Amino acid sequence: MKKLVIFDLDGTLLNTIDDLGEATNHALRSLGYPTHALSVYPGYVGNGVRRLMERALPDSEATPEIVGAMLERFKEYYDEHGCDRTVPYPGIRELLLRLSDADVNLAVASNKYQKAVEAIVPHFFPEVHWAALEGQKQGVPEKPDPSIVFEILTKCPTAKADVLYVGDSGVDIETARRACVDNVGVTWGYRPARELREAYADRIVDTPAEIFDIVQSGSPL
Repeated sequence: MKKLVIFDLDGTLLNTIDDLGEATNHALRSLGYPTHALSVYPGYVGNGVRRLMERALPDSEATPEIVGAMLERFKEYYDEHGCDRTVPYPGIRELLLRLSDADVNLAVASNKYQKAVEAIVPHFFPEVHWAALEGQKQGVPEKPDPSIVFEILTKCPTAKADVLYVGDSGVDIETARRACVDNVGVTWGYRPARELREAYADRIVDTPAEIFDIVQSGSPL
């Protein structure tokens, strides 16, 4: 049985896309730029908030100065409204509680900035004990760099063979592969199953219940 499950956050545990889109549109609007339909934002997320700002801006406007101003306005809005329309995916809460009851350690590895991770995860899962909540921090490279996984393993020492990484994107699968831990791609998030296959996911699942079976078996293969 796996002893530690590391979850991506956006698109894996929580459907955050409407709040991310609203906060980005607020930042765009406040600086006089056109906004986007919320339906385009799944293609913009996954590589951190700075990259989200760059993708949302017109190409010619994505200068470091403007991106910095966007980030400031985004965070001001998101810190206040990051839970307005966000919801856990069906079956996720039940999965987390089953894993906890089975004495499996749980962690989050997200490209969302640290303050938001620490606010949002306990808000939606107050009954869950987390071994580590890791978001984007200054000076630490974002996923798919595996540093965030190694940080979690520092806080929750676990043999890599006993770790499972769960995410919804090719970025997540590459992160797990670089960290040399088993991985599972989920189809309910923001990226198509094709992307997970092309990233060589060890396993692709359609429901949270399947993740528990994988953890119990000790292998996604």
